[in-house]
Parts: sequence; C-alpha cells; structure tokens
Amino acid sequence: MSDEYVPQTAMSIHAHPDDQEFSIGGTLAKWARAGCEIVSVVITSGDSGSNDPSKGAEYKPELARLRETEQLSANEVLGVKQTVFLRYPDGELEPTLQLRKDLTRLIRQYKPDVVLAGNPEAWFYGNEYVNHPDHRAAAQAACEAVFPSAGTRLIFTDLLTAGYEPHNVKRLYVHGVENPDTWVDISETIEIKIEALGKHASQVNAEEVGKWMRDWAKEDAKDKEFEYAEAFRVMKISEEQSEQ
Repeated sequence: MSDEYVPQTAMSIHAHPDDQEFSIGGTLAKWARAGCEIVSVVITSGDSGSNDPSKGAEYKPELARLRETEQLSANEVLGVKQTVFLRYPDGELEPTLQLRKDLTRLIRQYKPDVVLAGNPEAWFYGNEYVNHPDHRAAAQAACEAVFPSAGTRLIFTDLLTAGYEPHNVKRLYVHGVENPDTWVDISETIEIKIEALGKHASQVNAEEVGKWMRDWAKEDAKDKEFEYAEAFRVMKISEEQSEQ
C-alpha cells in the first residue's frame, strides 16, 4: 500500500555513514519536510572503508572523522537535526547484547514513534551483491532493541536505574526486504536524497550514484501511482497508540 503516514519523531539506525542515504534518504527528507523530528544513529564511523595501499591502520582515525563530517553534511541536506555516532569498530560489528543495550538506551532517551532499520535476514541482493555483515548485525540489534528491549521494563535494569524509562515504538520500518508491504512516495524528495548521498564524497561518485538511485526508486514504484518510491515492510508494534 501507499503510505502517507508521517510520525512526529523517528529514529534511523544503520551501520555506516551513507547506509541511510542509500536506503531511506527520500523517506527521511519527506518526513522532515512534514515536521518530523529525526534522530540518525550511525553505529560505526566507516573507518575501514578504504583500500588505498598507501594507507595503513594509522589512517583510520582520520578516515572516521572524514566520514562523520560527511554524514553530518548529508543529514543537514535531509533535514535530520540530531546525529548520534556510537563508534563501534567498522567491519567487525556483531549483534551483541551491548549493542542492543546501547540502541535500547537511545530509543528510551529519544522516544521515537518510528524506527527505521535494515533487514537482518538479507544476505544476497541479486547475484552481484553480498550484504555487508555490519548491515545485518546493525539491523538485528535494532529490531531486537525495538522489541522487546525498549518497552520491557525489566530488560537491562541498569538502564532503568539510570532513569531510562521503557518506551514502546509504534512502528518499525524495515527496508531491503523481498516482499515489502508499504511504499513511500519519494517523487518530491528523490533529488534531495541524491544530493545527500553526494555528500559522502569519499565513498561515492555523485553522478553515477544519482542514476542508481533513480533507477532503484523507479523500480520500487513499479505499478504504483507515483514515479519514485522507497519500499518497506512495516511492523505495527503498538497499533493502538499509532492510531491515536
């Protein structure tokens, strides 16, 4: 179905700088322009994202600073006002209890209506792309933080002691799924998505990636009444609240 729902608050959770822009940038830009307050959580700082043979381990802190700066610029384009960097090691992410606790703390702190994350079950896309293990780890931890951890009082009781009361997320938007059930019309924000992605200059070729984004968004909108879309499986975790 076409989705016109706009939350008051949303949280995007992804593994690396640029993951968010590739996958859900159009939706975030659309929601931000409708007044949604968005928090962007970036679990690693992309400090392993270079195969330059002249660069060694000493380059990682510099690369992390560069990638974080690019992410902040991208978020400014999208209209995201709050960015959280967790600075887990890039390329070594696991869906640990500590990661789930960190995400649970952020959900309880910011109290988003909606959390957007990747698909923890996605290993392969077509026959050319093997999904990065960091993407799957981030997605699994995010989904488990949304439910059951964020809303269950006696999970991570040290968070409760620290003052982080339980919070029930209303909806979980999962992207990268084979059988989506919800499509967000991003026809008015596709160019904003591409502009934001172009801010990740250390990772992407702006002209080339623009063509990809339009092609992918057009494919997601196939047989729909609009030109460009981003597709999701939407889990209505707290339906009664979401309808208020």
